[in-house]
Amino acid sequence: MKWHKTTLDISTHGKGLYDLTARLQAQLDAWGADEGLCVLFLPHTSASLTLNENWDPTARADLEAWMERAVPAGQDWFTHTLEGADDATSHIRAMLTGHSLTIPIEGGKLTLGTWQGVYLFEHRARPHRRRLLVRLLAV
Repeated sequence: MKWHKTTLDISTHGKGLYDLTARLQAQLDAWGADEGLCVLFLPHTSASLTLNENWDPTARADLEAWMERAVPAGQDWFTHTLEGADDATSHIRAMLTGHSLTIPIEGGKLTLGTWQGVYLFEHRARPHRRRLLVRLLAV
């Protein structure tokens, strides 16, 4: 077994889902591993990781719209607003969707469902630079 590791820098332009699937696959291709486990960890409290549909862009729009309705920014009962009206909101959204994923690798490819993609979900309104820790345990 061999560990491969890198950190990807991801620039966001504000709230939304950012498809990382091709970028992750390119990293796996560079490592040349055939089988193993890919572990992804996002060390941020106001962004998250998720797997979801990546074929139809309306699915992404619906997910983003649902999150806006489920956890709306600027509620008068939020007390954690030091960094703005989306402060508490972004942390709640990140808690709902999570910070890590583990994906099997087979034949050098991410073992995803037919329509699945790997997304960074940015919960802040303003642009950010996010770091994604990528680890591969190759067998």
